[in-house]
Amino acid sequence: MTTNIKIHDHSSWMFKERPYYFFGPCSAESLEQMRQTAAGIKKHYDKVIFRAGIWKPRTRPNSFEGFGEKALDWLCAIKEEFGFKITTEVANPYHLEKCLEAGVDIVWLGARTTVNPFAVQALADALKGVDIPVFVKNPINPDLPLWIGALERINGAGIKQLGAIHRGFHLSENGPYRNYPRWDLAVQLKAHFPNLPVICDVSHISGDPRLIPHVAQKSIDLAMDGLMVEAHFNPKMALSDAKQQMTPDALQRIMEHLTPKSKSSENPEFTNKVEVLRAKIDQLDEELLEQIAIRMDVAKEIGSYKNNNRVTVLQISRWKQILDQNLKNGKSLGLSESFIHEFLNVIHDESIRQQTDEAND
Repeated sequence: MTTNIKIHDHSSWMFKERPYYFFGPCSAESLEQMRQTAAGIKKHYDKVIFRAGIWKPRTRPNSFEGFGEKALDWLCAIKEEFGFKITTEVANPYHLEKCLEAGVDIVWLGARTTVNPFAVQALADALKGVDIPVFVKNPINPDLPLWIGALERINGAGIKQLGAIHRGFHLSENGPYRNYPRWDLAVQLKAHFPNLPVICDVSHISGDPRLIPHVAQKSIDLAMDGLMVEAHFNPKMALSDAKQQMTPDALQRIMEHLTPKSKSSENPEFTNKVEVLRAKIDQLDEELLEQIAIRMDVAKEIGSYKNNNRVTVLQISRWKQILDQNLKNGKSLGLSESFIHEFLNVIHDESIRQQTDEAND
């Protein structure tokens, strides 16, 4: 995948401190609610980007959809009183216009917006000539090109202070999460754009405060650049997403027990050892690719025999045999069942493609 995104190195951002902490309530519900929540956060943090939803896109109508411009005034009051940078979600050019008029420091595009290229382009057009940091959440479905496309559109409008928010994906089976993490897609995004700040929305992935320590630590282990966590002075009273919010004090207790990690070490022994192991990984990867290429050659040969004898490429019974046998072998070698399934499916899909191409030739 090629792209021409041009962004500033995040060391040159107006927000130079890392990690970035986006803390605050899911929704702005009243000035008093905002003040009490901000005061609880201020006890523990001075340099927080205070977040709150002003316009809330809901799945179904007649749900709480935010207080709009009135709530924008409350958010700006928090900025003035507590000295926090402030941020909120924008879903259309009107939202953006009002945020710019009010002096909002950062805006983000939500998952429901990212999934729609028309909506993203409309916001990109409205951002031309504007100098403001913009973060883009991943789309609802696990589609990395769609996420990158949204970033490209915003970047194409001249926005160089660009960031991404990993908030997980809605799958048919999300396990214990509200949105399944699919950490691999966030890692791939970081690999494409090493200078792109990527923060983790742990609240929307978790859906339950009990999962937040695990999700937050995982994001730190994967070298993400910050956390977005929903905090409310009284979560039981929250008008939206009450179950996934926590008090500022509870949030601080979690943050205290997270283990910070660095991207490198100045210890020469560590560096030497890692380089030796990386060289070993490189050699194993090369051998693995060679073996896969040999396997595909055999698959093409089988495809040719099938074609000559007018036999279908796909053989369900054979595929089931491969799957069952390798699941048993892989699990005995300490590999997870989900990894084996995913790996074999990719290999099988490529074998089918190779055999089909051989038949067509």
